[in-house]
Amino acid sequence: MSVVRQITLHDTLTGKVLPLTPREPGKVGMYVCGPTVYGRVHIGNARPFVVFSLLKRFLVHEGYEVTFVANVTDVNDKIYAASTAAGTDSDTLAREMTAHYFADTDALEIGRPDHEPLASETMPEMIALIQRLIDRGHAYAVDGDVYFAVRSYDGYGELSHRHLEDLDQGEGKEGADRKRDPLDFALWKVQKPGEDTAWDTPWGRGRPGWHIECSAMAEKLLGLDFEIHGGGSDLTFPHHENEAAQTCAAHGKPLTRLWVHNGMLRLDHEKMSKSIGNTLLLYAAVEAHGRDALLMYFCSGHYRQPVEFDEERLAQAAANVRRFRELARRLVPGASPTWSAALRDEFFNALAEDFNTPRALAVAFDWVREANSATDGPVGDADLREMLAVFALENLLDVSQASVPPEALGLLAKRQQARAARDWATADEARNQLRELGWEVRDGPDGPELLPLS
Repeated sequence: MSVVRQITLHDTLTGKVLPLTPREPGKVGMYVCGPTVYGRVHIGNARPFVVFSLLKRFLVHEGYEVTFVANVTDVNDKIYAASTAAGTDSDTLAREMTAHYFADTDALEIGRPDHEPLASETMPEMIALIQRLIDRGHAYAVDGDVYFAVRSYDGYGELSHRHLEDLDQGEGKEGADRKRDPLDFALWKVQKPGEDTAWDTPWGRGRPGWHIECSAMAEKLLGLDFEIHGGGSDLTFPHHENEAAQTCAAHGKPLTRLWVHNGMLRLDHEKMSKSIGNTLLLYAAVEAHGRDALLMYFCSGHYRQPVEFDEERLAQAAANVRRFRELARRLVPGASPTWSAALRDEFFNALAEDFNTPRALAVAFDWVREANSATDGPVGDADLREMLAVFALENLLDVSQASVPPEALGLLAKRQQARAARDWATADEARNQLRELGWEVRDGPDGPELLPLS
């Protein structure tokens, strides 16, 4: 399929919805910050994984060749602390939690990124990038640590729209006696007692700071000035601000063309966070609610907005899943009716305008209502299946043709036509013939449904 629909996304740097403009026609590189693997991922961690996985599905549908990169941070202060508390070494804990992360997100059945690099496997690229920053006067080494000199880069603060005097790198007192300026942040940290992993560098044995890894991984796998850098809005500062600064300072070119951030998942009106302790682990959420309802829940809110994780929204998502499954029993394989084309276009146009999944989902339910009221024979499922495939929910239609024979679907259509014509005798006859075939008709607000007789 050729690329014809103009796609726009909200860019955090400019604060505007901008067109997607690939470096190379038809190709999109997308980098998304993944988890720090010191514990099993929670449902909030899953939101960027879902948002950008589904965005890739949409871009592929539109004809783009997409390279999706999502990193795994497996070297970090939090991992050292968690491994000490668990009585194991940090490498063992990181490998165990990385395996859990892959398994837990696999349960969502939305595909995997094309590359999932580990920080521990990208040390040469990080060390080279740090050395380049030192050589260009944007970083300095002190007693085995290396710091980025924030005031050496004029554009610092542009991404997060903050003034220098309002900034705090969140590093606490660490390195305060070695930094030239409190605003500076660590690119490399000298090995400390109790840290059981370290790498040799020109400045001493140690390990990377948090921010340098993503710049190095993104550049290694996607080059510079790639199309989309994604992640949670909580990463805008300091993580993404620092990524943007160190890459541009090192190369004189921007890291990415669009900075795209998803809103936070909230529990009791607070950001879901391991540090706060208000989390629901992803694997437990899948077990409790099912992957279909969880994906429906994620699609029901615009990716840029915070969304509450509560029973009311989950119940609505489960009800929406049932609506598609109930309709599926009355669909047949093949081309959809002529009325479907406009709704199909409206659905994909909604996604093209800043990936508006709730508006697209509303159009899909308009399709459901039209199909339920159709009286000119069985409705083909092709267009609805194509729409739901972007949300990885096309499986909701797989309950249909295998369970309801074409003869029963034909009788259901005959009954609907008769009822529309107020031909009650023919309608009753069709209902009785359906019962003889083993099917009961249930009339509901979304139209008639065929249920097998027990």
